Amino acid sequence: MRRNEAGGWIVVGLVLAGLAIPWFLWGSATVVAGLPVWLWWHVGWMGFASLVFWLFTRRAWGIGIEPAGSDGDSSGSREVGPGEAGPGGDAP
Repeated sequence: MRRNEAGGWIVVGLVLAGLAIPWFLWGSATVVAGLPVWLWWHVGWMGFASLVFWLFTRRAWGIGIEPAGSDGDSSGSREVGPGEAGPGGDAP
């Protein structure tokens, strides 16, 4: 399942990147509210892309990087008890 989900997110990312620049509107002289329509497309698309990226961070962050079944903490770290050295070096 994670492999299919990763493939889906790759496709979504490619579509977002591919349509970020409105190639199909280049050469269009249409102006809306004083700005070219291709600029409105780009601004709107970047807003949409930011929402998709937010959704990606909530649902799929770490796909293809973290092992399947990970609880999100792949560092293998544990709580440091009194008198034990933490990740920063010697114990205080």
